[in-house]
Amino acid sequence: MNQKPKQRMSARERRQNLNGYLFILPWLIGFLVFTLFPMGFSLFISMSKWNIVTGTTTIQFVGLGNFVQLFKDPLFYTSLGVTFKFCLMSIPLYQIMSLIIALLLGLNVRGMKIWRVVYFMPSIIPAVATAVLWQQILGQSTGLLNNFLRLFGIAGPAWLSSPKTALISLVIMGTWGIGNTMIIYLAGIQGVDRSVMEASEIDGANYFQRLIHVVLPTISPTIFFNVVMAIIGSFQYFAQAFVVTNGTQGGLGSPVNTTLFYNLYLYKKAFVDFQMGYASALAWIMFVIILIFTLLIIKSSSLWVFYQNDDTLMGKVKTHGRKHSK
Repeated sequence: MNQKPKQRMSARERRQNLNGYLFILPWLIGFLVFTLFPMGFSLFISMSKWNIVTGTTTIQFVGLGNFVQLFKDPLFYTSLGVTFKFCLMSIPLYQIMSLIIALLLGLNVRGMKIWRVVYFMPSIIPAVATAVLWQQILGQSTGLLNNFLRLFGIAGPAWLSSPKTALISLVIMGTWGIGNTMIIYLAGIQGVDRSVMEASEIDGANYFQRLIHVVLPTISPTIFFNVVMAIIGSFQYFAQAFVVTNGTQGGLGSPVNTTLFYNLYLYKKAFVDFQMGYASALAWIMFVIILIFTLLIIKSSSLWVFYQNDDTLMGKVKTHGRKHSK
């Protein structure tokens, strides 16, 4: 077969391609300078011993020595355990709360726009300001919460300084940040096909049956996105724990390392002990952990995530409608 000769690009096409490359050039430079190069340098440092105080001339390549030392470090397992506990408590709580609030804010009630603003506003408050505010609320002697409990004769605990309640207090503190997740759920709920909802209602399905069999399968892509982002964000939890424990008598991660999150321990190794190589090794371990959990969620998505053009979703809705029509 005779192959057609390749046509040369015209001057106009070359100019258009050049304009396209020029438009993406700032992003490419930013990606190379602020993402790719730091990641490569971090990987190199993770295989080296480097004290940032003494300068770059003392970098000593040690191979996998930092990783071997890391797996012998008891505080590594402590920080990993604290982070996993926080994830197990916070992710389901925040997702359920966000979804419930989004369902309520999706109702056609007078003044609902005001309530949407009220519930969303706390999420735009900086994490440091939120932590300082909650320190005032959860203080043992002068905290607003314990003062309120005293009105009923209840002696509140030392929320942030007791090993039994410190981690739970940080989970409670995080409820102020669910506004972003809530607004995404609200957008997904408002995108549910009204005709499908009306058809299931005509077939005799009540509100909870429509919620379980129509709304949740329809917004499952939204749930999938929020869960993935929540996993990544929870493993990277840092600011609130740093503000609450920094400067306290027990130091970062107090009391008794019950709030020693993984990122907090990484910060301590990097900028308190100045062990940059060891801290970089910690960072790469966390990268691998987050990657594994994200891939597991993505792999499982075929079992519970349905899309509007998915025959499985339409089959579930039709089957549910026939059950109630009988």
